[in-house]
Parts: sequence; structure tokens; C-alpha cells
Amino acid sequence: MKQLLLGELIIDVVHKDIKNIHLSVYPPNGKVRIAAPLRMDLDTVRVYAISKLDWIRKQKEKFINQDREAPREYLNRESHYFRGKRYLLQICETNTASRVELMHSRIILYARSNAAPEKLQGILETWYRAELKVLVAELIEKWEKILQVSVEEFGVKKMKTKWGTCNPEARRIWINLELVKKPPECLEYIVVHEMVHLLERNHNDHFIAYMDQFLPNWRSLKELLNKLPVKQESWQYLN
Repeated sequence: MKQLLLGELIIDVVHKDIKNIHLSVYPPNGKVRIAAPLRMDLDTVRVYAISKLDWIRKQKEKFINQDREAPREYLNRESHYFRGKRYLLQICETNTASRVELMHSRIILYARSNAAPEKLQGILETWYRAELKVLVAELIEKWEKILQVSVEEFGVKKMKTKWGTCNPEARRIWINLELVKKPPECLEYIVVHEMVHLLERNHNDHFIAYMDQFLPNWRSLKELLNKLPVKQESWQYLN
């Protein structure tokens, strides 16, 4: 990967087997990336980037000013999210196995007395992970029929730079654990996005055409997802 320096602006440049140049500005800090055709020299990419400087700066400013989630302390009545809805955390002591229950407007977390915040976080994340796996499995089953593709394997994990990934050769997708907290339509958008990579590896015109065909409102879902508050450590990514 090469880089362009335009004043204070650093732009990552990646040459790919694509027909058209693609410019992306990524949340949360406005990282700029250009994917250029293999035949395009760096000077031509520079001229293109200069022509887009105003747009790039506006996008960077928008992401830098994006709301951030407050760090969680895992205390009673603290706000936590599940499928886009806000719940109040209720911590209950138990002498049996730790668990989590969802009840009306509360997430009830059962744990041993005086459990450390890190322990409470682990219990809640284990529950989140199990719930998200069920949701993703249902979406994959739905969209395999629509897209006429098959996913051999999927998983859930924490990711600092992406909402999801796809390995077309292994037919395997990974989904970011944070998506369990976002609205269901945002999760579905990411699952579809990754599954479309089984039809087209690159984010090129063919990929966009597939997204337009199968999920016509994907742009509005992308915008919604990018407007939602992000974690303090900042990891969000979308193409």
C-alpha cells in the first residue's frame, strides 16, 4: 500500500484489479483510502484526490464530531443496548451459574457477590455473543435463498476496524459483536453486504449493482449505522 500526502492529509492508496477509482472516508477518525485500477499511476491518483479535497474534509469533520458512547462501568441502572433498544442494567446476586435475562426495559445480569466490572462485562458479552449468533444464523438462512449462495461458516468476534468480513474462498463470514447493539436492519445490511462478496469479491460496480438489486435501501442503512454513537476506542468501518 502506498500513501499520498496532501498538506496535513494522509491518503492510503491501494491498487486493485478494478475498472474505476473508489474514494472512501472511514469513521470514526476520517481515515481516507483510495482504491485505484492497477494501470493508474500515483500522479493521476493525486490529481483525483485534489479534486475531491472539499468533500474529503467535510466527511472527516462529520466523523470526528460523531457522538461517542460513554465508557461502561457495569453498575445498576446503567444504560446498555440490545437490537437498537435501550435497557437498564440490573445486577442481581446469585450462588448458581451466572446468566443474563432480558425483561421489558431491563437487562438482568446474575453474578456472584462483589463480581468485578471485568467479570460482569464478560458475562454480558457472552450473552451478547450467543444472541447475535442466533440472529446471524437466521439472516444467513434467509439470504442464502435470495442470493443463491451458501455460507460454509460464520462467526462473531470483536473487531476494531470493520463491521464484518468475508473470505470468499472459504465461504466464511465474520460479524462484529457490536452489531448486536444496533438496530436489526443495520445487522441485516452488514450480513447481506458480506454475503454479496460471495458473488463479487471487490467493492466495484458489480458489487454495488448487486446491493442495489437485492437491498435497494442499503445506502440509507449504511448512513444510519454510521450516525449511531461509536465506542470510545473507535473501531467503526464501512465501505
